[in-house]
Amino acid sequence: MIQTLKSITEIPDLRKRLTFTLIILAVYRLGAFIPTPGINTVVFEQFFNQMAGGLFGLLSMFSGGSLRRLTVFALGIMPYITASIILQLLGVVSPTLEKLQKEGELGRKKITEYTRWMTVGLSAFQAFGIAITLQRQPNMVVHPGFGFVFNTVLTLTTGAVFIMWLGEQITARGIGNGMSLLIFAGIVVGLPRAVNDLYQKVFVTRVWSFPVLLLLLAFMLVIVAFIVYVERGERRIPIQYAKRIVGRKVVGGVSTHLPLKVNSGGVMPIIFAVSLLTFPQTVGLFWRSGVVARAVNAFLSLFAYGEPLYTLSYVVLIMFFAHFYLSIIYNPDEVADNIRKQGGFIPGIRPGKRTADYLDDVLTKITWVGGAYLAIIALIPEIMLAGLRLNHLPAWLGGNWFDAHLPPWLLHGLNVQFYFGGTSLLIVVGVAMDFVQQVEAQLIMRHYEGFLKKGRIRGRRAAS
Repeated sequence: MIQTLKSITEIPDLRKRLTFTLIILAVYRLGAFIPTPGINTVVFEQFFNQMAGGLFGLLSMFSGGSLRRLTVFALGIMPYITASIILQLLGVVSPTLEKLQKEGELGRKKITEYTRWMTVGLSAFQAFGIAITLQRQPNMVVHPGFGFVFNTVLTLTTGAVFIMWLGEQITARGIGNGMSLLIFAGIVVGLPRAVNDLYQKVFVTRVWSFPVLLLLLAFMLVIVAFIVYVERGERRIPIQYAKRIVGRKVVGGVSTHLPLKVNSGGVMPIIFAVSLLTFPQTVGLFWRSGVVARAVNAFLSLFAYGEPLYTLSYVVLIMFFAHFYLSIIYNPDEVADNIRKQGGFIPGIRPGKRTADYLDDVLTKITWVGGAYLAIIALIPEIMLAGLRLNHLPAWLGGNWFDAHLPPWLLHGLNVQFYFGGTSLLIVVGVAMDFVQQVEAQLIMRHYEGFLKKGRIRGRRAAS
């Protein structure tokens, strides 16, 4: 391990990329402590603590605690992710966007430009809703009025756009996916607070006993092992290449495999689902009185965090985006065509259309498994914090039966922080694995020993 770290410092390009990534992450964390002007921080802290047990707690985790302190980075990267989702969905129904998606690098740059402008619009919209909501709270704003609203919208929108720029810079000039690393950094900095919260509950207030703490830690290790196992899991499609005569040489005639990951989308389906579920909450901030407000609040109460309809929508959206994201990043027709052009085929499957259909069928099946895995991981923090609340269902849907037969911890949760839930662990483990693999690839390109030494040696033997 020491030799590997030494090798990293000996590669100028890799050293520069790592240094640049760390500097950008430091800038991101610095902005998370610059408060939005005009806010009574003490009153806002009390206001947030009343709402932190639900969806706002999850959003605060994604923003690295910026939302809890209402800093200039309070919106985080959610506006950018929401804009990406909208444009990707529109690409299915809009011929113009569909054409741009097929134009390669030029089309991708144009879609990126649209995403940036939509991020600005969504950020301004969410910032305006936050400003109006804060003004309605007693003693929350020092000097309410148009000046405060304008200043808050300008500050939060600029912060969201700057975060988008930071993520793009990491992707282009650093190592790893910039947006994922920003979320990773936001979660990791919250771990000390979660550890302190556990310490207070076990050794100070004694809400939990020490065996409960050990049980929770063991549960975390099991979840981490489960995430690593599934994230590295893949379905290997055998590929056979026929022998060909090129000049005086015989090439081909080898067998290899096409790896298809069980969870090709990573954590993106969960992030997409959270982004869509938060949007109605933002819209609901604009109505506080009147008939429309009562109708909106009644609708939002049905989809409040932890409620059965929210949980059902969460699972459905995760499954949907698991398939949708895969359809964007993986094209079975293109893969089948490349295999055919290289003289390869899947044993028992005819090249061309049959191969593409076979790959599409396999991808669909394993994506159902991957989507179910993501849904299970995503529900773990919800169960631990808020419970499933099946007892809130009407009597004709079995609400009374669930209340009488299910344990209280399953219905009402354990009030455990998100940092020990599945979503945060999935992001941390997934991003860390992706980062290590990218560093490994850089080292292998320069003939250095990498982090995944065992796996790479096995690959050499397989190739030989």
